Amino acid sequence: MIHVLSFEINKTLVDTLLELIDCDSFTPTCFHDVESDLCRVEVFFEHTECEQEIREALANACALIGFQPRFNRSQLKRSDWTESWKRFFRVERISPRIVIRPLWESFTPAPHDCVITIDPGMSFGTGKHATTRACLLLLDELAARQPLSSFLDMGCGSGILSIGAALLGCTEVRGFDIDPDSVRIADENARLNALNLNFYHADLQRPHPPARTVTANILAPVLIEYAGSIADSVEQHPDARLILSGILDSQYDEVRTEFQKTGFAEMRSVLIDEWRSGVFTRG
Repeated sequence: MIHVLSFEINKTLVDTLLELIDCDSFTPTCFHDVESDLCRVEVFFEHTECEQEIREALANACALIGFQPRFNRSQLKRSDWTESWKRFFRVERISPRIVIRPLWESFTPAPHDCVITIDPGMSFGTGKHATTRACLLLLDELAARQPLSSFLDMGCGSGILSIGAALLGCTEVRGFDIDPDSVRIADENARLNALNLNFYHADLQRPHPPARTVTANILAPVLIEYAGSIADSVEQHPDARLILSGILDSQYDEVRTEFQKTGFAEMRSVLIDEWRSGVFTRG
């Protein structure tokens, strides 16, 4: 049996909540009730000993936005859970060339398509969040202008951005995350796409060998705190680019100002839902 922990929250709060959840051992799913302003947040887990950690992580994130969840606990058969994933997760085009395809869906790509194949499991990021979509869109735009060479994903999570960069032709791909489980999952996802990429366990406090293209899809306060080390990870080259994401639109000006202090200038930004992401170059 699969255990389910769920609660309802106003749809205007759910994106911020998901970014604030400080736990990489699970990924919540959200279903919007079209007849109301509510979203149902659900976490699926197999082992009951995980429940307390999940409850605490969700409650702590809710507290940061002044919300107290009313948890509901239920169970369902594994077969039912698997089918529920398949109902809500379909082939989706993210950008002119990038397509995300669940493992169980068939898809005939066009000659130029870069298809990222994923199997969500119980804790895999699907690329549907606005910040991930924006990063993939901006990567596609950069790769269309000039070939990508070295790529670094700072906070790789599921590895989906690194996989996208590799499929777009990037010749040297690296990604790191503070959570060892994320590194393991990113490796598994890369292999699912027949890729051998370099993922490793690290944080933003130590220097990293610079790359020509760098993505940092991280919360705005973290981007601001580590702006210097992030900037140092971008190669000193006229074609070098930095993609910053994980930023609410209301926070974007502060992030942009902080990176201007490190010598970067904004080239372009994109707003998806309430989240703004930008491409920066050395000014």
